[in-house]
Amino acid sequence: MSGEFDKVKGKVKEVTGKVLNDDSLKAKGKAEQVKGEAEKKAGKVKDKLDDATQ
Repeated sequence: MSGEFDKVKGKVKEVTGKVLNDDSLKAKGKAEQVKGEAEKKAGKVKDKLDDATQ
């Protein structure tokens, strides 16, 4: 769930950066989206490992 939150938060920052023409904010937003996607994928892997060990 936190991965999805980071993705949304990152998208908001990216769009805000575009509107304000703030490259730093855009970059931070994109980085948060990548972090969120990584957390989401890590959670899926963990779930599959948990299922496999039961």
